[in-house]
Amino acid sequence: MVHKGDFVVIGISVGLALGILIASLLFFGIRWYKKHVHLRQNSNERNVTVLPIRTNGLGTSNDFSASLSNSIAIQVPEHHQKSSSNSWWSLHSKDRFASASGLPKYSYKDVQKATENFTTILGEGSFGPVYKATMPTGGVAAVKVLAANSHQGEKEFHTEVSCNNHVCLLGRLHHRNLVNLVGYCVDKGKHMLIYEFMSNGSLANILYGEGERGLSWEERLQIALDISHGIEYLHEGAVPPVIHRDLKSANILLDQSMRAKVADFGLSKEEVFDGRNSGVKGTYGYIDPEYISTNKFTMKSDIYSFGVIIFELITAIHPHQNLMEYVNLAAMGPDGVDEILDKRLVGECNIEEVRGLAKIAHKCLQKLPRKRPSIGEVTQAILKVKQRRLAKEDTMSMAEGDFSRIMSRIQDQHIELTKLASLNGD
Repeated sequence: MVHKGDFVVIGISVGLALGILIASLLFFGIRWYKKHVHLRQNSNERNVTVLPIRTNGLGTSNDFSASLSNSIAIQVPEHHQKSSSNSWWSLHSKDRFASASGLPKYSYKDVQKATENFTTILGEGSFGPVYKATMPTGGVAAVKVLAANSHQGEKEFHTEVSCNNHVCLLGRLHHRNLVNLVGYCVDKGKHMLIYEFMSNGSLANILYGEGERGLSWEERLQIALDISHGIEYLHEGAVPPVIHRDLKSANILLDQSMRAKVADFGLSKEEVFDGRNSGVKGTYGYIDPEYISTNKFTMKSDIYSFGVIIFELITAIHPHQNLMEYVNLAAMGPDGVDEILDKRLVGECNIEEVRGLAKIAHKCLQKLPRKRPSIGEVTQAILKVKQRRLAKEDTMSMAEGDFSRIMSRIQDQHIELTKLASLNGD
């Protein structure tokens, strides 16, 4: 016989079960609704251009992103509007306006005046001449003028300025270790790219030029780290990632403090694989052998080129002078990289640091791309070499400080003993 209390327990249990069932249905229903709304938002956001913005303060590596709707008119960046003292070009130019990328566009007349009628030539590239431009505000820039018959220059101009879905390759890449594009000119049939000015020229000119200015080991190690930071931003900080495709010592520029910046994005491309071959491009001596055989250029191809540049820093031997043959022969010898060290560094550097950097370069030059490190791993390895150096310097300075304190104490004690002896004598 069933008691009345049993019916109460059964009723409560059934009620709880129904409550739990209803609550579960509500919970999953709400989750499904939120997910559905989120998917709709994502589908709408695919039409929004995302521009990478990097805070470039000392020691920072934070990336943020700012979205610009395709339907919103692009205006001159706020920092160009506010500060005339920080701008390298006159803000009063009537012909100056911002392109879709936010890059300022200048008139032929502006550039002609700034380059003293194109007489301040700095050099000549495959794209055409480069001029030094002095601005009304006192700032300095470098102006690349596309030669009329330069196919490479035309390619570079369209790569760096022409916009696709309101995103320009260089207009959106800003980092302390990249030579930033600060404007351009399309006027009177001329195409020009305007960059920040790098007063010490290229790494190649410093290493192989006849000038008296050389590079100390400390500077070379810092340059390797600077280059690594620049490539790291392209590979891991830019959205989407960017492959340089033409890394070489001639494309590494040095500022007044001998800090390095990666330049010349004429062959650069976003890392979007569409299955199509684009033909072998790059510079002989720096090209990844795997790229030559497969026609597939990846981030690891940039790593290979960087490995060649590191050995240039160590040896001051140009790739066109059989650098890789020297490197391979030295690797088989008992002394390793010591045999091919730049004569200007012999006795002026820590050989263990040289060997450490050479070891990193060898890893970058691995035949199989998958065995090469990522640029983040390369950066960390170079940092370790530098940190060991700094730690050693700190230890030495501490030891010198302790020694000077001990000597000072001995001198004080000697003076006290002399005084005591004189008192006893009296």
